[in-house]
Amino acid sequence: MSANRPYVAGVDTSTQSCKVVIYDPKTSTIVRQGKASHPDGTEVDPQAWWNAFEEALAQAGGLDDVSALSVGGQQHGMVCLDKEGNVIRPALLWNDTRSAQAARDLIRERGTDGLDSSGSEGAAWWAEATGSVPVASLTVTKLRWLADNEPENAARIAAICLPHDYLTWRIMGSPSLEALATDRSDASGTGYMARETPTYRRDILADALHIDEAAAENIVLPKIYGPWDVVGHGDPARGWDEIVVGPGAGDNAASALGVDLEPGSALLSLGTSGVVAAVSATSVADPSGLVTGFSDASGNWLPLACTLNASRIVDAMMRVTGLDYAEFDEAALSVEDAAGLKLVPYFEGERTPNLPDATAELTGMTLANSDRAHVARATVEGLLDLMRYALDAVRALGVPLDRVLMVGGGAKSSAVQALAEERLAAKVEMPEPGEYVALGAAKQAAKVLSERG
Repeated sequence: MSANRPYVAGVDTSTQSCKVVIYDPKTSTIVRQGKASHPDGTEVDPQAWWNAFEEALAQAGGLDDVSALSVGGQQHGMVCLDKEGNVIRPALLWNDTRSAQAARDLIRERGTDGLDSSGSEGAAWWAEATGSVPVASLTVTKLRWLADNEPENAARIAAICLPHDYLTWRIMGSPSLEALATDRSDASGTGYMARETPTYRRDILADALHIDEAAAENIVLPKIYGPWDVVGHGDPARGWDEIVVGPGAGDNAASALGVDLEPGSALLSLGTSGVVAAVSATSVADPSGLVTGFSDASGNWLPLACTLNASRIVDAMMRVTGLDYAEFDEAALSVEDAAGLKLVPYFEGERTPNLPDATAELTGMTLANSDRAHVARATVEGLLDLMRYALDAVRALGVPLDRVLMVGGGAKSSAVQALAEERLAAKVEMPEPGEYVALGAAKQAAKVLSERG
């Protein structure tokens, strides 16, 4: 790291926005940052990510004093490029559910005779092969949807990458397609990377696109780099050629780096949805599909369980009780327990457990507990019990979890904080609020630079 370039940069290209942090590795502090919004919707022209990056970077004061950069980003999105490097169609994002039937088809086709009506045999095959059972979010299901519904676009594919791969490539000046780069954490969320080794399964890619393996071999996929490898340098046309570029990571893996997550610990994020991500020294395979066996960004694995409901549980019951956030917390903590009142919090169906058509229920009501205080208490307990279910799903795979780092908007609740350790059966810590995806990317960039020597 040169004296006139003492900092590193971390980028978070998320679903909703792009964030850039400029980080000082010597003092472990963020010296400046910027943010710009992404368009709404479940399919987006990747040019919008670049535009937001440029805006966020300008807010963050540019890269003139930066020696290295890495990008963290939303997982699973499908970016298809033609042989000239042009985007073929808007990227389908992780939250685009049009490929739900494609996911079911891919599971069924891996049964004994290709007609696995229950899906159990196919699910077990996928979990063992890739660590994940296909759901609509995974890239592989989006490719099958494309092949089935837009065959003319599928036929134009020369390269396939993920959102963070695309932005990394643009930062390097959009060189040849062969320069596309990724890391094992993001590649493990495609549905066509092997579970145990960071190698692509071209046979799976071929099946997804309805092509033979020889044709699949001709499609460029980003090279999977090690956690601290240099993948290239910044765009010389922008004066960035002195900037070392790291492999980046998927958003959850970058967050794990951002909070220095280690084996034995889990990151529990309470946003609109809930995420439990744990660092594991070994890979996992869960044929139930509750836990996805992703890789992390440090050389370990990152088994992950996601709930559809988290902070929205409290939001919904605040509307029912007419209390604001502070009043709701105070009410929940004003009683010792819910006195038999129980909230089943499946307001938008649920993914963990897999109950897509379920609805929420408030049960066990009596004259003694039918008041706002007990409803608030049952709400907080219901939220934490749901996250305990996700934690236990990871524990059931042999992953030891005795420490939880709790982050996200829902974690700001004083009632959630007060009840978390008892309901989650783990020691709970609260890191300072921060942009942990971008910070994790910055920490990776710093290590890439130090490993380079």
